[in-house]
Amino acid sequence: MHKLTSAEIVVLFLSLGVLLATARLFGEVARKLNQATVLGELLAGIFLGPTVLGALFPEAVQWLFPREGSVAIALDGLTTVAISLFLLVAGMEVDLSSMWRQGRAAIAVSISGIILPFSVGFAVALLAPDWIGHEPGPDPLLYALFFAAAMSISALPVIAKTLMDLDIYRSDLGMIVVAAAVFNDLIGWLTFALILGLAGMAGLHTAWPIGWTLVMTLGFTAAVLVAGRWAVHRSLPWIQAHTAWPGGVLGLALALGLLGAAFTQWIGVHAVFGAFLVGVAIGDSSHLREQTRSIIHQFVSFIFAPLFFASVGLKLDFVANFDVWLTVVVMVIACAGKILGCGLAARWGGIARREAWAIGFAMNARGAMEIIFGLLGLQVGLIRERMFVTLVVVAMATSMMSGPLIQKILRLTRARRLSDFMAGRAFVADLVGDTTGEAVGELSAAVSLATGLDARMIAARVLERESQGPTGLGDGVAVPHARLEEIRSPVVGVGLSRGGVDFNAPDGSPANLIFLILTPRDDDGAQVEILADIARTFRSDEVRQRAVEVRSFTEFLALVRTQGLAK
Repeated sequence: MHKLTSAEIVVLFLSLGVLLATARLFGEVARKLNQATVLGELLAGIFLGPTVLGALFPEAVQWLFPREGSVAIALDGLTTVAISLFLLVAGMEVDLSSMWRQGRAAIAVSISGIILPFSVGFAVALLAPDWIGHEPGPDPLLYALFFAAAMSISALPVIAKTLMDLDIYRSDLGMIVVAAAVFNDLIGWLTFALILGLAGMAGLHTAWPIGWTLVMTLGFTAAVLVAGRWAVHRSLPWIQAHTAWPGGVLGLALALGLLGAAFTQWIGVHAVFGAFLVGVAIGDSSHLREQTRSIIHQFVSFIFAPLFFASVGLKLDFVANFDVWLTVVVMVIACAGKILGCGLAARWGGIARREAWAIGFAMNARGAMEIIFGLLGLQVGLIRERMFVTLVVVAMATSMMSGPLIQKILRLTRARRLSDFMAGRAFVADLVGDTTGEAVGELSAAVSLATGLDARMIAARVLERESQGPTGLGDGVAVPHARLEEIRSPVVGVGLSRGGVDFNAPDGSPANLIFLILTPRDDDGAQVEILADIARTFRSDEVRQRAVEVRSFTEFLALVRTQGLAK
């Protein structure tokens, strides 16, 4: 029996460790810049692959990430499992009943958001294949079908996160977008599964005869979404009652996802389609607890997904295969078809003009789904490297533009958060002073280090404001503040006092958590929004106690952000 040698195991573990660590690092940087984490994970692979490090140190990169041999096969197998689990999680986000609850507008947006971009993409690819990168090899009809499907896909996870970031996820507009994206995802993957079946007929993919593949694909889809949903819904209460939580449900979800992936791979359709359908069946059950769903999501999104998306960048040179003209053409086709299709349908559904175009731009986000589409098309030979790189660029660009354009169209202002304006140099873990003036002086000195402003000027302005009315909120929290002409964006200094400082709070309690808040004089909303976020974050006794006990800015920032995620 062939098995990995000791040296190959070393390389395998090194490659996985480097890939995961770099992907997480780049992903966190992307998140800091308010971009999708997948963008950073993809850039990590581009950095580690032939595009950057491979060009500088080709032998080292080839040793760490070999293209052939046992280690390459092991890596390929692991990334296939990773992307199948990612689609399992994506399927769990789908709420089949949501589309019908949103009425005519959601149905119109979802149908038009598929038909128009699909039709435009198919027509252009069939009539002018050279415009969109068709090269000798793939059947022109299959290439046109693939391109059309790629133009019609949306990315439900990216769309949902964008709406959450803008605080409109639960709005009527947000619900219409999510419902339409659910239908878009389902029809998009079903269409792609059928295209892969046709690819099998053309000899591009090992599969059953096309008739059997199509029949089994449709039959499996119906079985999972009808009988499968019913069986999961009926069995979840028993599993949660008689097995360890969350291990029982987690094990069931992953096992069913892998079995579904195995079946669709066996019938000639890629494994991701089976995992996606099983995810839909599991996620649609009202018995699935949100905490369990979150655990599965985090387990996959923070471990398996980064490995897959980083591995994409290892496969080819993104600079050498980047075609500006092809990217511009595909970008125009993609944006025009999706934005016009969804926007006009929303108008027909009775949505106001501004909101209708916001729906169009929201549905235009393609994110990880487009990348997966492209990679699968590349693997089965439907597209070549140039088109794959183009689809990756289009996926990232449409995802990045979605949020800012929705915000601009709807004229939304993002609520300012406490964590946005804290700085490590403006954090004092143990205030020495026990009076208001001494505490404000210490925090002013710390803020001065972080901003370059004069510490005495800061303290004078804050104490002047304090003289007009006390800033103790009660429950051990105080928020001394001032509005300054000298700054353009808010600054927050944080001080922890073990003994407490009297800020004349209504309940008479001394302040252990002291936030010195400086905001621009002409920014009326910043102070109110930051104060509101402080009140929400530290409303419980447990959180306030944990905050006082931290010993570093990193610990304090972690506490604030985890509370922010829980809100």
